[in-house]
Amino acid sequence: MPKNKKPAPRKAAAPAEPDTDALAQALADLALEVAEGEEGDPELLAAREEELVVAVRKALRRKRDEVLYGAIEIARFTDPHACRLLRGHIGEQAATLHLRREGEPEREIDAFLIPLFVRSTGGLVAEETFADDAAYEELAASFVAGDLDSKDARVALVRHAYDLAEIDHISFSTLQELLREAAASLGSRKPVPAPLLEASIRGWTGERVAPDETAMELRFLLGFSMKRTGDPFYEVPRDEIGADVYFADRMRRYRAWTERVAPLVRRCLARDPERLSVNFLYQDLFYGAKEQGVAELAILGLLSEIKGLLAEKGLEADAVRAVVAPVDGGEHIILCVNLYALDGGPPWGGVSRAVDLAADLGVEVDELCDALTSLGIDDVSTADGFSEDGHPEGAQPYPGD
Repeated sequence: MPKNKKPAPRKAAAPAEPDTDALAQALADLALEVAEGEEGDPELLAAREEELVVAVRKALRRKRDEVLYGAIEIARFTDPHACRLLRGHIGEQAATLHLRREGEPEREIDAFLIPLFVRSTGGLVAEETFADDAAYEELAASFVAGDLDSKDARVALVRHAYDLAEIDHISFSTLQELLREAAASLGSRKPVPAPLLEASIRGWTGERVAPDETAMELRFLLGFSMKRTGDPFYEVPRDEIGADVYFADRMRRYRAWTERVAPLVRRCLARDPERLSVNFLYQDLFYGAKEQGVAELAILGLLSEIKGLLAEKGLEADAVRAVVAPVDGGEHIILCVNLYALDGGPPWGGVSRAVDLAADLGVEVDELCDALTSLGIDDVSTADGFSEDGHPEGAQPYPGD
């Protein structure tokens, strides 16, 4: 008679992790709590904000990009301020990695970008870039030499000028892996393989420019800075006046640096550097700098359209009036610029650009108005909207500076 076998003990089932949608919603809800609590108890707010940071770091460690992007998308349609706060925390944490080794001081490494607008005849040629070894080495060393980084920091500059499509392909968790690769390289005296970094250099997209055509192209320099956590060089004063002085001094040093390295950057970008001119945007952590570049590219495109309209009419910029107003675009806000004759009448032309629902609309309007005045349009106003026949509603002169 066969013996009955003793049943095998059941293994405890691993607790099911909440699904992506639930995690994204929880992260968006937490960001909303922090945004709404900014006028309340400072200690409670600090605790909730730390909880938000911990949740973001956890998602990054687990490479849950879909949770992070999903939370941002939910917040876009919930509360613009909460979305900006959430996106800022995610961008900062994704671009920073803390390194802890037993018996050693804690270090951190961050990923930064420097957006560049390169004007040239004939456009940039990928095969010509970074062929000048001496210029590249001097440029890579300039971050410490130019007081942009601490004397104790180790800085690496990727030998490539990324286009926007390449930057777009770097997700939050991918950037964390790039930081790990860069930290291994900066912490070793021997060459260390960096397959993910090599894979990030996908090649430029877009059509080539004719040899006699003038081009304005956006490119990004990607770098990594590793330093001791708590290095006084990077410590921002807690008081408002002290912080303002700190950042003003940092901006002064950055501007001086751009003047010194502009010839090096041109040598890195073309065999004939004299055919290029380079304009630098401000150096920032990866995603902040990317947003800068994208926003400036949109403004430049809009100004180019306006120049075209003025040329068609044979008008100078100071011969027109411009009115800026937001229009509901569904999933976006549309900032419209209508152009009028100085003596009134219906609009004879206009341009527009889409703005994210989570954008700070006041900042966006100010930047657009400032760009219009820089073009030479002296009469600039803002309005609540436009009537069906294009006349501004609630127009007010833009004060500018």
